[in-house]
Amino acid sequence: TPPLVSRASPLPSTPEQLAALRRIPLREFPARLAPAAIDVFQINVGKLCNMTCRHCHVDAGPDRTEEMMSRETVDLCLAALDRTAAKVVDLTGGAPELNPHFPYLVDQCVARGKRVMDRCNLTVLLTGPCRDLPGWFAERGVEIVCSLPHYRKRNTDLQRGDGTFEKSIEALRRLNAAGYGKGDPRLKLTLMHNPVGAFLAGDQKSMEKEWKEGLAANHGVSFDSLIALNNMPISRFLEWLEISGNLQSYMELLVNAYNPAAVAGLMCRNTLSVGWDGRIYDCDFNQLLELDARYADDRPAHIRDFDPARLQLRSIVTARHCFGCTAGAGSSCGGAIA
Repeated sequence: TPPLVSRASPLPSTPEQLAALRRIPLREFPARLAPAAIDVFQINVGKLCNMTCRHCHVDAGPDRTEEMMSRETVDLCLAALDRTAAKVVDLTGGAPELNPHFPYLVDQCVARGKRVMDRCNLTVLLTGPCRDLPGWFAERGVEIVCSLPHYRKRNTDLQRGDGTFEKSIEALRRLNAAGYGKGDPRLKLTLMHNPVGAFLAGDQKSMEKEWKEGLAANHGVSFDSLIALNNMPISRFLEWLEISGNLQSYMELLVNAYNPAAVAGLMCRNTLSVGWDGRIYDCDFNQLLELDARYADDRPAHIRDFDPARLQLRSIVTARHCFGCTAGAGSSCGGAIA
C-alpha cells in the first residue's frame, strides 16, 4: 500500500483525520490526564521505511526521505535526555535503522547507561548494511521489539505484503543466531502483534504461549515475550476503516470497550515522544496526528527549548483516537496495560 502522501487521499492531512473521527456520533474521550515522571524517552528518527504496511499509523515508506532526523536534532535529543531520569530510550520510525545517524544515537544512549529499544520491522535486517545489525545490536545489549502481525504466513502477508512472512522468519533466525530470544535478559527479543482487521487485540498471555509453540514447531525460531496492540484509527488504518465501511463500528467497539483501569498505565503519562523534526508529543500516536505537547501557557514544546520541569505542569492532549489505548486490556508501546 503506497503512503497516503503519495496518493490523492485527503488523509495525510491530520486535521482531516481528526475531523473524520469527530464526525462519528460518539462521546468524547472522558479522561483528563496529567503526566507522571518521564521513564521512557521515545525518539522517532524518521519516516523512511523499506515497507509500506496496510496498518501503518506512521504512513512510512521508501519515498519518505524528507522526514529524517538530522544530526543536530539527534544531539538536542541527547542533551534533553541528560536532563531527565528516563531509564529507557525507545527508538522508532519508519525503520529507524535507515537513518544515517542511528548507530551514533544508539552508541550515545548505551554510553549513558540507558536501556535502548529498537522497534524493528524485521525485514530491514535483510537489506544492505543492516544485514550485520543482529550482531552489532547484541554487542551493545539493545532490546529488539519486532513487528509481526501473526505467527502464520497468511495473516502476516495480508497486512504487510506477499513474501513478508518468510523474510521475517529469516530475520528472526539471524537474531536467534546472535543470541536473541534465548532467555538472556541482556538480549531480549519481543514480538509485537497488531490484529489483522477491525477488532481488538486478543489476550496477550495466551497468545504469547500459542505463538511460541507455533513458531518453534513450524520454523525453529524463539522469542522472549509478546506484546499486543490495538490498531489505532489513524493514517492508513483509518483509510482502510473508511473504505471497508468499518469506521463507525470499530470506533463504537473501542468506546464500548473503554476500560478505566487502563488509564493509569497509559504510555502518554510516563513517555515523551520526540518527532524527527524535534517537536515533542505526549505519545507516538499524537505525534502522527501532530497534536503537540504543550506547556501550561499553550506554547508547543520543542526539543530545542526542552524544559522538563515545565513539561510536568502540562495537561496531556487527548482526542477520540485515545479510545484505542483504553479499550479492553488497554494498549501501549509496551502492550496490554490492564
